[in-house]
Amino acid sequence: MIPREILKKVRQIEIRTNREVTDVLGGQYHSVFKGRGMEFEEVREYLPGDEVRAIDWNVTARFGHPFIKKFKEERELTVMLVVDVSASGQFGSGRQSKNELAAELGAVLAFSAIRNNDNVGVILFTDRIEKYIVPKKGRRHVLRVVREILACQPIGTGTSLTRALDYLNRVQRRRSVTFVLSDFQDTGFDKQLRLAGKRHDVIALSLRDPREEELPAVGLLELRDAETGAQAIVDTFDRHVRATFAGQAKARLAALRGMFRTASVDHVEIRTDTDYMRPLVKYFRMRERRA
Repeated sequence: MIPREILKKVRQIEIRTNREVTDVLGGQYHSVFKGRGMEFEEVREYLPGDEVRAIDWNVTARFGHPFIKKFKEERELTVMLVVDVSASGQFGSGRQSKNELAAELGAVLAFSAIRNNDNVGVILFTDRIEKYIVPKKGRRHVLRVVREILACQPIGTGTSLTRALDYLNRVQRRRSVTFVLSDFQDTGFDKQLRLAGKRHDVIALSLRDPREEELPAVGLLELRDAETGAQAIVDTFDRHVRATFAGQAKARLAALRGMFRTASVDHVEIRTDTDYMRPLVKYFRMRERRA
Protein backbone atom coordinates (compact mmCIF):
# COMPACT_ATOMS: atom_id res chain seq x y z
CA MET A 1 0.00 0.00 0.00
CA ILE A 2 1.41 3.36 -1.07
CA PRO A 3 1.24 6.03 1.69
CA ARG A 4 -1.21 8.85 0.98
CA GLU A 5 1.48 11.53 1.43
CA ILE A 6 3.57 9.91 -1.32
CA LEU A 7 0.62 9.93 -3.74
CA LYS A 8 -0.02 13.57 -2.85
CA LYS A 9 3.63 14.46 -3.57
CA VAL A 10 3.52 12.60 -6.88
CA ARG A 11 0.43 14.57 -7.91
CA GLN A 12 2.05 17.87 -6.88
CA ILE A 13 5.20 17.02 -8.84
CA GLU A 14 3.14 16.06 -11.90
CA ILE A 15 1.31 19.41 -11.88
CA ARG A 16 4.46 21.46 -11.28
CA THR A 17 6.72 19.64 -13.74
CA ASN A 18 4.08 19.39 -16.47
CA ARG A 19 3.90 23.16 -16.43
CA GLU A 20 7.68 23.41 -16.73
CA VAL A 21 7.74 20.95 -19.62
CA THR A 22 4.91 22.72 -21.45
CA ASP A 23 6.21 26.26 -20.95
CA VAL A 24 9.98 25.83 -21.01
CA LEU A 25 11.58 22.52 -21.82
CA GLY A 26 9.39 20.55 -24.23
CA GLY A 27 10.53 22.08 -27.54
CA GLN A 28 14.17 22.19 -26.49
CA TYR A 29 14.17 18.52 -25.54
CA HIS A 30 12.83 17.66 -29.00
CA SER A 31 15.46 19.71 -30.78
CA VAL A 32 18.38 18.46 -28.66
CA PHE A 33 17.64 14.72 -28.62
CA LYS A 34 16.95 13.72 -32.20
CA GLY A 35 17.02 9.93 -32.17
CA ARG A 36 19.67 7.42 -33.06
CA GLY A 37 20.03 8.44 -36.71
CA MET A 38 18.55 7.12 -39.95
CA GLU A 39 16.62 3.87 -40.25
CA PHE A 40 16.25 1.89 -43.51
CA GLU A 41 12.68 2.13 -44.86
CA GLU A 42 12.49 0.63 -48.38
CA VAL A 43 14.09 0.20 -51.80
CA ARG A 44 12.49 1.91 -54.80
CA GLU A 45 13.34 2.58 -58.43
CA TYR A 46 15.70 5.45 -59.18
CA LEU A 47 14.04 8.68 -60.35
CA PRO A 48 15.73 11.67 -62.02
CA GLY A 49 17.01 13.99 -59.29
CA ASP A 50 17.72 11.24 -56.75
CA GLU A 51 21.21 11.19 -55.25
CA VAL A 52 23.54 8.78 -57.01
CA ARG A 53 25.15 7.80 -53.69
CA ALA A 54 21.77 6.43 -52.54
CA ILE A 55 21.81 3.74 -55.26
CA ASP A 56 21.63 0.18 -53.96
CA TRP A 57 24.10 -1.52 -56.31
CA ASN A 58 23.17 -5.06 -55.29
CA VAL A 59 19.48 -4.59 -56.15
CA THR A 60 20.42 -2.59 -59.26
CA ALA A 61 22.61 -5.45 -60.53
CA ARG A 62 19.86 -7.99 -59.88
CA PHE A 63 17.13 -6.13 -61.83
CA GLY A 64 19.27 -4.45 -64.48
CA HIS A 65 18.16 -0.87 -63.75
CA PRO A 66 18.89 1.46 -60.82
CA PHE A 67 17.22 1.28 -57.42
CA ILE A 68 17.89 3.48 -54.40
CA LYS A 69 17.64 2.97 -50.64
CA LYS A 70 15.19 5.18 -48.76
CA PHE A 71 15.76 6.06 -45.12
CA LYS A 72 13.69 7.76 -42.45
CA GLU A 73 14.83 9.44 -39.26
CA GLU A 74 14.71 7.07 -36.31
CA ARG A 75 12.98 9.37 -33.86
CA GLU A 76 12.34 7.07 -30.94
CA LEU A 77 14.85 7.11 -28.07
CA THR A 78 15.34 5.28 -24.82
CA VAL A 79 15.95 7.61 -21.88
CA MET A 80 17.47 6.07 -18.76
CA LEU A 81 17.33 7.78 -15.36
CA VAL A 82 20.09 6.44 -13.10
CA VAL A 83 19.09 7.82 -9.70
CA ASP A 84 21.16 7.80 -6.50
CA VAL A 85 18.92 7.02 -3.51
CA SER A 86 21.73 6.64 -0.95
CA ALA A 87 21.46 8.07 2.57
CA SER A 88 23.24 11.32 1.69
CA GLY A 89 20.31 12.20 -0.57
CA GLN A 90 18.07 12.65 2.47
CA PHE A 91 19.96 15.84 3.31
CA GLY A 92 18.63 19.26 2.37
CA SER A 93 19.13 22.55 4.17
CA GLY A 94 16.54 24.43 2.10
CA ARG A 95 13.03 23.73 0.87
CA GLN A 96 13.78 20.19 -0.32
CA SER A 97 16.20 17.31 0.08
CA LYS A 98 18.45 16.06 -2.71
CA ASN A 99 16.18 13.01 -3.09
CA GLU A 100 13.13 15.23 -3.57
CA LEU A 101 15.07 17.32 -6.08
CA ALA A 102 16.02 14.13 -7.93
CA ALA A 103 12.34 13.11 -8.10
CA GLU A 104 11.34 16.47 -9.62
CA LEU A 105 14.21 16.43 -12.10
CA GLY A 106 13.34 12.85 -13.04
CA ALA A 107 9.72 13.88 -13.61
CA VAL A 108 10.69 16.84 -15.85
CA LEU A 109 12.95 14.66 -17.97
CA ALA A 110 10.50 11.76 -18.10
CA PHE A 111 7.51 13.92 -19.09
CA SER A 112 9.65 15.59 -21.78
CA ALA A 113 10.62 12.14 -23.06
CA ILE A 114 7.11 10.71 -23.30
CA ARG A 115 5.90 13.83 -25.12
CA ASN A 116 8.53 12.90 -27.66
CA ASN A 117 7.25 9.30 -27.79
CA ASP A 118 10.46 8.07 -26.12
CA ASN A 119 10.78 5.17 -23.69
CA VAL A 120 11.80 5.91 -20.09
CA GLY A 121 13.58 3.45 -17.80
CA VAL A 122 15.00 3.81 -14.28
CA ILE A 123 17.83 2.38 -12.21
CA LEU A 124 17.69 3.24 -8.49
CA PHE A 125 20.96 2.57 -6.71
CA THR A 126 22.90 2.94 -3.45
CA ASP A 127 25.94 0.73 -2.88
CA ARG A 128 23.80 -1.89 -4.63
CA ILE A 129 21.08 -1.90 -7.29
CA GLU A 130 17.85 -1.17 -5.43
CA LYS A 131 15.40 -1.28 -8.34
CA TYR A 132 15.30 -1.50 -12.12
CA ILE A 133 12.26 -0.36 -14.12
CA VAL A 134 12.22 -1.49 -17.76
CA PRO A 135 11.92 1.38 -20.28
CA LYS A 136 8.32 2.05 -21.35
CA LYS A 137 6.13 4.88 -22.59
CA GLY A 138 3.08 6.66 -21.24
CA ARG A 139 1.91 8.94 -18.44
CA ARG A 140 1.07 6.10 -16.04
CA HIS A 141 4.56 4.72 -16.43
CA VAL A 142 6.14 8.12 -15.71
CA LEU A 143 3.99 8.56 -12.60
CA ARG A 144 5.20 5.15 -11.45
CA VAL A 145 8.79 6.28 -12.02
CA VAL A 146 8.29 9.38 -9.84
CA ARG A 147 6.49 7.34 -7.19
CA GLU A 148 9.28 4.78 -7.01
CA ILE A 149 11.94 7.47 -6.57
CA LEU A 150 9.98 9.16 -3.78
CA ALA A 151 8.84 6.00 -2.00
CA CYS A 152 12.07 4.02 -2.30
CA GLN A 153 13.23 2.62 1.04
CA PRO A 154 16.71 1.43 0.10
CA ILE A 155 18.52 -1.44 1.75
CA GLY A 156 21.94 0.15 1.23
CA THR A 157 23.16 3.47 2.61
CA GLY A 158 26.38 4.05 0.66
CA THR A 159 27.03 5.00 -2.96
CA SER A 160 28.53 2.82 -5.70
CA LEU A 161 28.51 4.52 -9.09
CA THR A 162 30.70 1.67 -10.34
CA ARG A 163 27.87 -0.84 -9.76
CA ALA A 164 25.23 1.51 -11.18
CA LEU A 165 27.14 2.17 -14.42
CA ASP A 166 28.11 -1.50 -14.83
CA TYR A 167 24.46 -2.45 -14.42
CA LEU A 168 23.39 0.19 -16.96
CA ASN A 169 25.76 -1.27 -19.56
CA ARG A 170 24.45 -4.79 -18.87
CA VAL A 171 20.72 -4.11 -19.10
CA GLN A 172 20.80 -1.39 -21.76
CA ARG A 173 22.63 -2.82 -24.78
CA ARG A 174 21.36 -0.26 -27.29
CA ARG A 175 22.51 3.34 -27.07
CA SER A 176 20.39 5.49 -24.75
CA VAL A 177 20.26 9.02 -23.41
CA THR A 178 21.27 8.47 -19.78
CA PHE A 179 20.82 11.05 -17.02
CA VAL A 180 22.76 10.20 -13.85
CA LEU A 181 21.19 12.03 -10.88
CA SER A 182 23.53 11.92 -7.89
CA ASP A 183 25.59 13.94 -5.44
CA PHE A 184 28.53 11.78 -6.62
CA GLN A 185 29.86 11.13 -3.13
CA ASP A 186 31.97 8.26 -4.40
CA THR A 187 35.40 7.62 -5.91
CA GLY A 188 37.04 5.12 -8.24
CA PHE A 189 34.34 5.02 -10.92
CA ASP A 190 36.43 6.73 -13.64
CA LYS A 191 36.74 3.62 -15.83
CA GLN A 192 33.03 2.77 -15.70
CA LEU A 193 32.12 6.40 -16.46
CA ARG A 194 34.33 6.44 -19.57
CA LEU A 195 32.88 3.13 -20.77
CA ALA A 196 29.29 4.30 -20.20
CA GLY A 197 30.11 7.55 -22.01
CA LYS A 198 31.24 5.60 -25.08
CA ARG A 199 28.15 3.37 -25.17
CA HIS A 200 25.53 5.94 -24.20
CA ASP A 201 24.88 9.67 -24.31
CA VAL A 202 25.57 10.29 -20.61
CA ILE A 203 24.62 13.53 -18.82
CA ALA A 204 25.62 13.85 -15.16
CA LEU A 205 23.24 15.95 -13.04
CA SER A 206 25.25 16.76 -9.91
CA LEU A 207 22.95 17.54 -6.95
CA ARG A 208 24.47 19.91 -4.41
CA ASP A 209 23.42 21.58 -1.18
CA PRO A 210 25.07 24.81 0.05
CA ARG A 211 25.59 23.42 3.57
CA GLU A 212 27.79 20.68 2.14
CA GLU A 213 30.12 23.33 0.75
CA GLU A 214 30.21 25.98 3.47
CA LEU A 215 29.59 25.89 7.22
CA PRO A 216 27.66 28.69 8.94
CA ALA A 217 29.24 30.34 12.01
CA VAL A 218 26.79 29.01 14.64
CA GLY A 219 29.07 27.53 17.31
CA LEU A 220 29.52 23.83 18.06
CA LEU A 221 27.99 21.50 15.50
CA GLU A 222 27.76 17.72 15.49
CA LEU A 223 28.27 16.47 11.93
CA ARG A 224 27.35 12.95 10.88
CA ASP A 225 28.12 11.21 7.60
CA ALA A 226 24.75 9.76 6.55
CA GLU A 227 26.38 6.97 4.52
CA THR A 228 29.10 5.77 6.91
CA GLY A 229 27.71 6.93 10.26
CA ALA A 230 31.00 8.67 11.18
CA GLN A 231 30.51 11.62 13.56
CA ALA A 232 32.51 14.68 14.50
CA ILE A 233 31.96 17.80 16.61
CA VAL A 234 33.34 21.00 15.09
CA ASP A 235 33.54 24.60 16.29
CA THR A 236 32.10 26.63 13.43
CA PHE A 237 33.16 29.90 15.10
CA ASP A 238 36.71 28.86 14.20
CA ARG A 239 37.56 30.46 10.83
CA HIS A 240 40.21 27.86 10.14
CA VAL A 241 37.65 25.06 10.54
CA ARG A 242 35.24 26.77 8.15
CA ALA A 243 37.99 27.50 5.63
CA THR A 244 39.26 23.90 5.72
CA PHE A 245 35.73 22.55 5.23
CA ALA A 246 35.10 24.88 2.27
CA GLY A 247 38.52 24.10 0.77
CA GLN A 248 37.91 20.35 0.88
CA ALA A 249 34.49 20.79 -0.73
CA LYS A 250 36.03 22.88 -3.55
CA ALA A 251 38.75 20.28 -4.10
CA ARG A 252 36.15 17.48 -4.39
CA LEU A 253 34.11 19.52 -6.87
CA ALA A 254 37.19 20.35 -8.96
CA ALA A 255 38.17 16.65 -9.08
CA LEU A 256 34.64 15.72 -10.13
CA ARG A 257 34.58 18.31 -12.91
CA GLY A 258 37.94 17.05 -14.13
CA MET A 259 36.68 13.45 -14.19
CA PHE A 260 33.66 14.41 -16.31
CA ARG A 261 35.86 16.34 -18.76
CA THR A 262 38.26 13.39 -19.11
CA ALA A 263 35.36 10.99 -19.72
CA SER A 264 33.75 13.44 -22.23
CA VAL A 265 30.55 13.38 -20.17
CA ASP A 266 28.32 16.45 -19.97
CA HIS A 267 27.95 17.81 -16.44
CA VAL A 268 25.19 20.02 -15.02
CA GLU A 269 25.39 21.31 -11.44
CA ILE A 270 22.01 21.71 -9.73
CA ARG A 271 21.53 23.07 -6.21
CA THR A 272 18.74 22.47 -3.71
CA ASP A 273 18.46 26.18 -2.89
CA THR A 274 17.87 27.52 -6.43
CA ASP A 275 15.49 26.94 -9.35
CA TYR A 276 16.61 23.73 -11.06
CA MET A 277 15.13 24.81 -14.41
CA ARG A 278 17.76 27.53 -14.95
CA PRO A 279 20.83 25.27 -15.22
CA LEU A 280 18.79 22.66 -17.10
CA VAL A 281 17.57 25.13 -19.74
CA LYS A 282 21.04 26.68 -19.98
CA TYR A 283 22.50 23.22 -20.66
CA PHE A 284 19.88 22.37 -23.30
CA ARG A 285 20.55 25.67 -25.11
CA MET A 286 24.31 25.12 -24.99
CA ARG A 287 23.90 21.60 -26.33
CA GLU A 288 21.61 22.80 -29.12
CA ARG A 289 24.23 25.36 -30.21
CA ARG A 290 26.95 22.71 -30.02
CA ALA A 291 24.95 20.34 -32.21
